[in-house]
Amino acid sequence: GKKMQDLNFKVGLVMQYPEYQLFEETVALDIAYGPRNMGLDDETINERVKHFASIVGLPEEVLDRSPFELSGGQKRRVAIAGIMAMKPDILVLDEPAAGLDPEGRNSIFNAIDEYRRTENATVIIVSHSMEDMAVRCDKIAVLSKGKLLTVGDVDEVFSSPSLLLDAGLDVPEITMVASLLEKKGVSFGKPIYRVDDAVSALLPKLKGGETR
Repeated sequence: GKKMQDLNFKVGLVMQYPEYQLFEETVALDIAYGPRNMGLDDETINERVKHFASIVGLPEEVLDRSPFELSGGQKRRVAIAGIMAMKPDILVLDEPAAGLDPEGRNSIFNAIDEYRRTENATVIIVSHSMEDMAVRCDKIAVLSKGKLLTVGDVDEVFSSPSLLLDAGLDVPEITMVASLLEKKGVSFGKPIYRVDDAVSALLPKLKGGETR
């Protein structure tokens, strides 16, 4: 009933490969579909369409084009913008960067970060990519076979690689590289889960000719 409808507008769900759910004649109409169902006026809808198209990196000139004329990455942005345009308090995304090249992945995640900042929203990402999660998330929950195995910040979760492996996940590749380097005598002084952290730790050693 009414309570479920209110909940639908508070929680926005972006399914995996959401571009397959596009159906309107133009990009603008597709992004406007959710806000229109909320009963918003035309002026507000138009403002949201342009605003969230911009956030996901869609130029204004594509708004009048058919979404089916766009590239796969652009279609993904249209679908995500359509959910964002409803301004949900909680945005849930299932593998939002699946199948995209590195540039496309960064573009999608940057748009999600921008939405979180500007709307002060909670963002929940479902993913098997530990590299993405190590860089993007504040907290991580590990689930396996419908059970919650652990929840904590990045350091807490990645400090138990065996738990991740048991859940069918991998630790970030840079963590494995850092582990191999430590076995050869290179000390990082802290856990390494992000490429930027490894670069920051290694550069002074390389410049100074240190081995430890």
